[in-house]
Amino acid sequence: MCDLCVIKSVKEKMLSRRDVFRAAAAGAGVAAATSIAGTLPAMAQTPAQVLDLTHELSEDFPTFGGEPGYRVEKIFDFAKDGYNLYSLSIDEHSGTHLDAPLHFSADGQSVAEIPVDKLVTPLCIIDIKERAADNSDAQVTPEDLKAWVAAHGDIPNGACVAMNSGWSAHASSDMFRNADANGVMHFPGFHIEAVQMLMEEADVAGLAVDSLSLDHGISKDFAAHYAWLPSGRWGLECIANLDALPPSGATLIVGAPKNRGGTGGPSRVMAMV
Repeated sequence: MCDLCVIKSVKEKMLSRRDVFRAAAAGAGVAAATSIAGTLPAMAQTPAQVLDLTHELSEDFPTFGGEPGYRVEKIFDFAKDGYNLYSLSIDEHSGTHLDAPLHFSADGQSVAEIPVDKLVTPLCIIDIKERAADNSDAQVTPEDLKAWVAAHGDIPNGACVAMNSGWSAHASSDMFRNADANGVMHFPGFHIEAVQMLMEEADVAGLAVDSLSLDHGISKDFAAHYAWLPSGRWGLECIANLDALPPSGATLIVGAPKNRGGTGGPSRVMAMV
């Protein structure tokens, strides 16, 4: 064999080995990606736009307990230091935020442990605005769920069922908490029987409300929280902009924090429709 032929043969073998290594590396990359990624749920439809369902978090955003849940301290200033940097102190359940199973259970999943494929879901919106306008203690009931199914079909697997009570419009005022003279709050939420119905008859990943709590404001036993979260499902509270979405057909994306051991946290929530 001539010297040129030997050189050509060696190069071909080297290229062949490189291809093998590249394929192996690519396979390892896919395997690694698969280990940290969830299965993408089927989209309700091809999205044409993305809407923000998140309230802007500030020091004066209403909280369940009444005390500010967000505090800011400026550490570095652009004029003095050449860049801006703030130190933030944030209560987990402030602003538009996620309740992880751990929030109302001894050993449920923390917010960091919720699988990402459970945070991208079909969105089903239950509209009780008319009833809530007349009664601030209104709740989503089994009858509301049955009416939604009759109008829009079965609740999709892995969905988030959201209450649209119109309460989001009060987020910048004391009406969001709507506390009476005795300090008892009055705002809409989910009735325990509706929660139980969703747990027993549908494959639902999460609940969402445009008020401060999954339970309506006058609740003393937090029945919706205690039933829903320990079952391994999550909740969203203080969601915004539901009026801009159809009752069905949107896909919800929950940008939940990944805080180790966290019971929840402020989230950037979006919908594709």
